[in-house]
Amino acid sequence: MEKRTEKILLLLSDFISVNAAFLVYFLMRVETGWFDLLTMPDFVLSMAVLYCYWFFLFLSAGMYRTWFALSRLDELSLLLRISAYGVFFLFFLILWDDYRSNISSNTRFLIFIYWGLFLLFTGSGRLMIRTVQRIMLIKGIGRRNALIIGFNENAHNVHDEINDHRALGLDITGYIVADPADLGKEYAGVKAVGTIDDLDELIEKNKIREIVFALGRSHDDLIINLIMRFEGKDISIKIIPDLYDILSGAAKTMHIYGFPLIDINPQLLTDWEKKAKRLIDIIVSLIILLLTFPVFIATAIAIRIESAGPVLFRQERSGLNGKPFMMVKFRSMFQDAEKRSGPVWASKDDPRITKVGKFIRKVRIDELPQMINVLKGEMSLVGPRPERPYFVEKLSEQIPYYKRRLRVRPGVTGWAQVKHKYDETIEDVKKKLNYDLFYIENFNLRNDLKILFRTAFVMIFGKGHYE
Repeated sequence: MEKRTEKILLLLSDFISVNAAFLVYFLMRVETGWFDLLTMPDFVLSMAVLYCYWFFLFLSAGMYRTWFALSRLDELSLLLRISAYGVFFLFFLILWDDYRSNISSNTRFLIFIYWGLFLLFTGSGRLMIRTVQRIMLIKGIGRRNALIIGFNENAHNVHDEINDHRALGLDITGYIVADPADLGKEYAGVKAVGTIDDLDELIEKNKIREIVFALGRSHDDLIINLIMRFEGKDISIKIIPDLYDILSGAAKTMHIYGFPLIDINPQLLTDWEKKAKRLIDIIVSLIILLLTFPVFIATAIAIRIESAGPVLFRQERSGLNGKPFMMVKFRSMFQDAEKRSGPVWASKDDPRITKVGKFIRKVRIDELPQMINVLKGEMSLVGPRPERPYFVEKLSEQIPYYKRRLRVRPGVTGWAQVKHKYDETIEDVKKKLNYDLFYIENFNLRNDLKILFRTAFVMIFGKGHYE
């Protein structure tokens, strides 16, 4: 089943199920007839609003993304968790509305009956689609050609699992070997058809859509380079568990009927995710600029009183796909702080940082002018922090997969910033890179909101690094 068709069917199923659950729930609560109900403008409006509520909740939780070998039980478990959050939020809205209107009613607890109906209808719809999808794959409809890179015991184990479970929808068409001496070897009727140099040609020739890496630890750099090579292409990449520490914490671990694989997402963000994220960036950055205008004025005055030099500090950073841009922030160091030292990271007791600078760094006020960069589209509210081109090149030499973080728009704040301190050493960079990769591979709007709330907590309670 094609991804487009799958998503359309899921959207249609959820639309029918969500509205059906609300219809039955409304009937039970108001005890009215069908024809009278359909002529009530309030009912139709409530149904539309509620559907939009669930649609965006499912969207933010990633329930419309195409998952590899998704277990039906896992999907129902995710539906249960998301619906629990959604229903309890609705319950408290009803409770608040009753309190505001001074109404005492036990009917509000019928919302939990609605929850049961919601799970029944929505779960049944999704279960039916997944079951039909599995039947089609088993019968040979919508299957995807796959290559296994490597020719060893792990590669053969994965091959056996895929052959034993046709519902995965994968057909292994060949092995790609790192050692030319393995060319021509065969396992389970499938030959080693080429080396890494032949990969692009074989992908095109055999219409490959899935690649499984089964190489050993000695090929770590090769694997990273190949992952970067496939970015932007409609090819899904899986890695066997032995290689988990390459991108530790950076990817979703899926299971093929108990056999774990790491699912690497070369595309990173879908088109709708990019558009939704950009829309949120524009709206929120405008609100922040308006609400914090007095803070801007006060900070600017404090900086000018303490030290000579401009209020704002501009510095070249590497943006999306490595494109340079001028990042702006409040100046927190003395003027020309790097004139003698050259590009260096700030340290905890850095003498170049002013007293005002120490405070605004602690509560992240120094980052507020970057809302201008966000409005211009050079940055996002949430994402990996932009680094200077000098350090990007330097770090890329020491960390082969460092440039992968350039595949998304850099952020004012990020998962690495709320989980770790400012960069002072190469070890700090490596640690934060794991957080950045985790964010990139597991992107959803819910995580963005979580990071924004954590950042607000840091700003309000002053839990920054410079304390």
